[in-house]
Amino acid sequence: MDQIVIGGSGLETSRIGLGTWAIGGWMWGGTDEAQSIATIRSAVERGVSLIDTAPVYGFGRSEEIVGKALAEGGLRRRVTIASKLGISWKDGKPFRDARPARIRQEIEDSLRRLRTDVIDLYQVHWPDPQTPIVETAGALADLRREGKIRAIGVSNYDPAQMDAFRAVAKLDSVQSPYNLFERDIEADVLPYAKRTGLTVLSYSALCRGLLSGTMSTERKFTGDDMRKTDPKFQGARLRQYLAAVDRLKTLARNRFGKSVLALAVRWVLDQGPTIALWGARSPQQLDPLGEIEGWHLDEETRAGIDSILEHSMRDPVSPEFMAPPQRPQTGG
Repeated sequence: MDQIVIGGSGLETSRIGLGTWAIGGWMWGGTDEAQSIATIRSAVERGVSLIDTAPVYGFGRSEEIVGKALAEGGLRRRVTIASKLGISWKDGKPFRDARPARIRQEIEDSLRRLRTDVIDLYQVHWPDPQTPIVETAGALADLRREGKIRAIGVSNYDPAQMDAFRAVAKLDSVQSPYNLFERDIEADVLPYAKRTGLTVLSYSALCRGLLSGTMSTERKFTGDDMRKTDPKFQGARLRQYLAAVDRLKTLARNRFGKSVLALAVRWVLDQGPTIALWGARSPQQLDPLGEIEGWHLDEETRAGIDSILEHSMRDPVSPEFMAPPQRPQTGG
C-alpha cells in the first residue's frame, strides 16, 4: 500500500486510513462492537496503518473500540493512531471547547480509552472561536514536549487560522472534508498544505457513502443517522448525485475496469499530499482496497470527471451542516 510521511513528524503511514466516526455509532444509527473490532483488525491486516478517531464519535465509544481492537496481537505497534480534541458534550449535545484545561483532561481520557501511552497524531477537531488559537496551540506544543503526543494536526481550519497556530506550534497535518463532490479546499487549504509541507487527511472520501457505488434512492436511514438530514441525501438532490455516480461508474469501468469507489479514492490520493479516510463498518466493505493501488488517473480521465460533475451537479451542497456549535456561554 502507498505510504506517506505525515508533515515533518517522521511518522510514516499508509495513504488510506480507517475513519471510525461510523464505528462510534453516534449519528450513524448505532454500532456493532464485535463487527467494528473485526473491521479494524481486518484493515490492519490488509495494510492500513492509520486509524483516525475522536472522543465525540459515540461520546468515547469509538476510541474505546479502537483501543480494544488494537490491544491484542501486537497491533498497536503496527498502527498510527490519530485522535482529536476540542469537542465536548453535555446531555448528548456536542460543542466546541479547546481551552488548555479541557485539553489536559481530554488527553488523559483518550489515552485511557485507547489503551496507549501516546497518541501519534493529535488534532484540534474544530476551531474554537471562544479560545485564542495561541492558547490551544501552546497546550498541544506542551503535550508533544511531554511525550504524550508525537505530531500535531488541525481539522476544519482555514489558512489564516493555521498561520496563527503555526506561529506557536509546529503543525504536521490538516484534516478537511474532501472528495469528488466536496472540493472547497482546492481554493485555499490544499494549496496551503502543499506550500507549507502539511499532509491533508481527507475525511468523507466516499462522501458518506454516496461514492461507494451501493447507494440508491431506496436506501432508508434509521435512528440518528446523519444522512436523514444531510441535504445530499434528500429528494431531487439525491437523484442528482446518484446520476453523477452512475456516469462516474461507467467512466471507471470503461477506462480502468475499476469500481466507482476505487476511482473516488484514487482521485483523492492523486490530488497531492493526501490521505483518504475510509469509513468502513464491516470487513467486507474493505474488499475494494485491492483495487486502488498500482494505477493513477491521467489528464484525460481528470477532465472527464470534471465534465461529468459540471454537467450533472446543478445544485451541489457543501458539508458545512456538520459543524458543531460554539460552547454555551454558561460553560459546560
